[in-house]
Amino acid sequence: MVDTATGQDNSDKGVPFNLGYKIWLEKDGGIQGDGFFQILEHIKQTGSIAGAATAMSMSYRTVWGKIKTVEKKWGIPLVITKVGGETGGGATLTPNAENMLASYYNFKEQVDKEIHRIFNSVFKV
Repeated sequence: MVDTATGQDNSDKGVPFNLGYKIWLEKDGGIQGDGFFQILEHIKQTGSIAGAATAMSMSYRTVWGKIKTVEKKWGIPLVITKVGGETGGGATLTPNAENMLASYYNFKEQVDKEIHRIFNSVFKV
Protein backbone atom coordinates (compact mmCIF):
# COMPACT_ATOMS: atom_id res chain seq x y z
CA MET A 1 0.00 0.00 0.00
CA VAL A 2 1.41 3.39 -1.01
CA ASP A 3 1.28 6.49 1.20
CA THR A 4 -0.52 9.13 -0.86
CA ALA A 5 1.42 12.01 0.70
CA THR A 6 4.93 10.62 0.23
CA GLY A 7 4.54 7.91 -2.39
CA GLN A 8 6.29 5.59 0.05
CA ASP A 9 5.19 1.95 0.28
CA ASN A 10 5.34 0.75 3.89
CA SER A 11 4.22 -2.83 3.27
CA ASP A 12 7.80 -4.09 3.04
CA LYS A 13 8.50 -2.55 6.47
CA GLY A 14 5.94 -4.62 8.36
CA VAL A 15 3.31 -1.89 8.38
CA PRO A 16 0.18 -3.04 6.52
CA PHE A 17 -1.10 0.51 5.99
CA ASN A 18 0.06 3.99 5.14
CA LEU A 19 -0.62 7.40 6.57
CA GLY A 20 -3.38 9.54 5.12
CA TYR A 21 -4.74 12.78 6.54
CA LYS A 22 -6.54 15.97 5.58
CA ILE A 23 -6.08 19.51 6.78
CA TRP A 24 -8.83 22.11 6.82
CA LEU A 25 -9.55 25.43 8.46
CA GLU A 26 -12.91 26.15 10.07
CA LYS A 27 -14.75 29.33 10.87
CA ASP A 28 -18.44 29.75 11.66
CA GLY A 29 -19.30 26.32 10.29
CA GLY A 30 -17.39 26.88 7.07
CA ILE A 31 -14.60 24.52 6.16
CA GLN A 32 -11.76 25.37 3.77
CA GLY A 33 -9.13 22.85 2.81
CA ASP A 34 -6.87 21.99 -0.09
CA GLY A 35 -9.60 22.52 -2.68
CA PHE A 36 -10.23 26.12 -1.72
CA PHE A 37 -6.54 26.95 -1.57
CA GLN A 38 -6.09 25.30 -4.97
CA ILE A 39 -8.76 27.66 -6.31
CA LEU A 40 -6.77 30.63 -4.99
CA GLU A 41 -3.56 29.19 -6.46
CA HIS A 42 -5.20 28.77 -9.88
CA ILE A 43 -6.52 32.34 -9.78
CA LYS A 44 -3.01 33.49 -8.97
CA GLN A 45 -1.56 31.45 -11.86
CA THR A 46 -4.21 32.13 -14.51
CA GLY A 47 -5.30 35.62 -13.55
CA SER A 48 -8.93 34.65 -13.86
CA ILE A 49 -11.78 32.96 -12.06
CA ALA A 50 -12.76 31.21 -15.29
CA GLY A 51 -9.23 29.82 -15.58
CA ALA A 52 -9.37 28.58 -12.00
CA ALA A 53 -12.78 27.01 -12.63
CA THR A 54 -11.49 25.18 -15.70
CA ALA A 55 -8.39 23.95 -13.86
CA MET A 56 -10.56 22.67 -11.00
CA SER A 57 -13.22 21.14 -13.31
CA MET A 58 -15.84 23.36 -11.68
CA SER A 59 -18.28 25.88 -13.02
CA TYR A 60 -17.44 29.57 -12.84
CA ARG A 61 -20.51 30.05 -10.66
CA THR A 62 -19.36 27.38 -8.17
CA VAL A 63 -15.88 28.89 -7.85
CA TRP A 64 -17.28 32.42 -7.52
CA GLY A 65 -19.75 31.21 -4.88
CA LYS A 66 -16.99 29.55 -2.84
CA ILE A 67 -14.91 32.71 -2.94
CA LYS A 68 -17.80 34.92 -1.86
CA THR A 69 -18.80 32.52 0.94
CA VAL A 70 -15.28 32.45 2.37
CA GLU A 71 -14.87 36.21 2.04
CA LYS A 72 -18.06 36.67 4.04
CA LYS A 73 -17.10 34.13 6.73
CA TRP A 74 -13.53 35.37 7.09
CA GLY A 75 -14.53 39.03 6.83
CA ILE A 76 -11.77 39.87 4.34
CA PRO A 77 -11.66 40.35 0.58
CA LEU A 78 -9.71 37.64 -1.22
CA VAL A 79 -10.10 38.35 -4.92
CA ILE A 80 -10.14 41.56 -6.93
CA THR A 81 -11.97 41.30 -10.23
CA LYS A 82 -11.64 43.49 -13.28
CA VAL A 83 -14.54 43.64 -15.74
CA GLY A 84 -13.67 42.75 -19.34
CA GLY A 85 -13.39 45.20 -22.16
CA GLU A 86 -10.72 45.98 -24.70
CA THR A 87 -8.00 44.78 -22.37
CA GLY A 88 -10.05 41.85 -21.07
CA GLY A 89 -11.16 41.10 -17.56
CA GLY A 90 -9.35 39.20 -14.91
CA ALA A 91 -8.89 38.46 -11.27
CA THR A 92 -6.04 38.86 -8.84
CA LEU A 93 -5.57 37.84 -5.24
CA THR A 94 -5.64 40.49 -2.56
CA PRO A 95 -2.64 40.76 -0.24
CA ASN A 96 -4.81 39.01 2.39
CA ALA A 97 -5.35 36.06 0.04
CA GLU A 98 -1.66 35.95 -0.89
CA ASN A 99 -0.75 35.85 2.81
CA MET A 100 -3.36 33.18 3.59
CA LEU A 101 -2.17 31.04 0.68
CA ALA A 102 1.48 31.29 1.72
CA SER A 103 0.61 30.64 5.37
CA TYR A 104 -1.53 27.62 4.47
CA TYR A 105 1.26 26.09 2.35
CA ASN A 106 3.81 26.78 5.10
CA PHE A 107 1.54 25.27 7.76
CA LYS A 108 0.74 22.25 5.60
CA GLU A 109 4.43 21.60 4.92
CA GLN A 110 5.29 21.75 8.64
CA VAL A 111 2.35 19.50 9.58
CA ASP A 112 3.34 17.01 6.87
CA LYS A 113 6.90 16.74 8.16
CA GLU A 114 5.82 16.41 11.79
CA ILE A 115 2.97 13.96 11.21
CA HIS A 116 5.25 11.70 9.15
CA ARG A 117 7.95 11.91 11.81
CA ILE A 118 5.43 10.82 14.46
CA PHE A 119 3.96 8.11 12.22
CA ASN A 120 7.40 6.69 11.45
CA SER A 121 8.37 6.80 15.13
CA VAL A 122 5.20 5.16 16.42
CA PHE A 123 4.96 2.49 13.75
CA LYS A 124 8.74 2.03 13.47
CA VAL A 125 8.72 2.62 9.72
